[in-house]
Amino acid sequence: MDKIERVTRAFKGEEVDHIPVCLWKHIPPTLWKDELFIKTQMDFYKETDVDFIKLSADKYFCWPAPVLKDIQSAKQLYDIKPLGAHHPHIRGQINRTKKIMEEINGECLAFYLIFCPLSYLRLEIGYPKMMQFMEEDPEAVLYAENVIAQDVKVLVKGIIEEAKVAGIFYSVQNAEENRFTYETYRKYITPPEKEVLDYANTLSDMNVLHCCGWEGIPNRLEDWADYKTAVVSWARYIEGLDVKEAFGRTVWGGFDNRPGSLIYTGTKEEIEAEVKRLVEASGKRGYIIGPDCSIHDELPEERIKWIVDAARKL
Repeated sequence: MDKIERVTRAFKGEEVDHIPVCLWKHIPPTLWKDELFIKTQMDFYKETDVDFIKLSADKYFCWPAPVLKDIQSAKQLYDIKPLGAHHPHIRGQINRTKKIMEEINGECLAFYLIFCPLSYLRLEIGYPKMMQFMEEDPEAVLYAENVIAQDVKVLVKGIIEEAKVAGIFYSVQNAEENRFTYETYRKYITPPEKEVLDYANTLSDMNVLHCCGWEGIPNRLEDWADYKTAVVSWARYIEGLDVKEAFGRTVWGGFDNRPGSLIYTGTKEEIEAEVKRLVEASGKRGYIIGPDCSIHDELPEERIKWIVDAARKL
């Protein structure tokens, strides 16, 4: 099998010749200029030889709506306006991704990081204000999420149809057990999240749900139980949920991404043994080897290549 067939079959839960592998890093700000960013993304792919690429959205995490600059009260969220299809925040991501896909030249599939609407808002205003505004006026927060969701759908359409990625890597966050109740999450956060995801599913049947555990606090996974995608990426070491326990569809994960864990400190033999254990536990269908979340950008690519090579021997 070539990489495209292998990954496509894995996404569909079909048997593969060997379990595909994909780990990823964020790209530091010093490399955000388009030419450097594209080269860094491609160098990582070539040096690790992963089976497919999770494309970073670094440089475009925050949501640059003017009203969000120095915002002080929830009621100001009612003044938010869509960025529009031609805004640099949207066009910049599409154009940069098009160039990366041209460099990949059909060798493998790629999936682009898209955040849920509340995370785009939070990344612009910060956690304290997000929580303040949810307490002041959750309807105002939902209003802002709905406006952002309309723009995110435009971005998703351009990323899939114009830039030609295989699907989106949809990062849902903010469902930590200590943050919102289930009822609050489902009323004020789920509707715009699912609107974006449901739209993406009309454009591709190879989207990924990333249940992000970056805060180090377990998520209430039932908040996302009805979010439909081909694949789920989850924080195994945060959630305490192992490969065969998760989600009833193809899962992508297995390695703790946090500094000090095996991927950073283990010997080559120890890492190979963990790959063998993961493959034996999963079998050769419905599983992709990856990390809980982004690998630290200083980790040598060689250590990721150990995982890739070990999987190909099994």
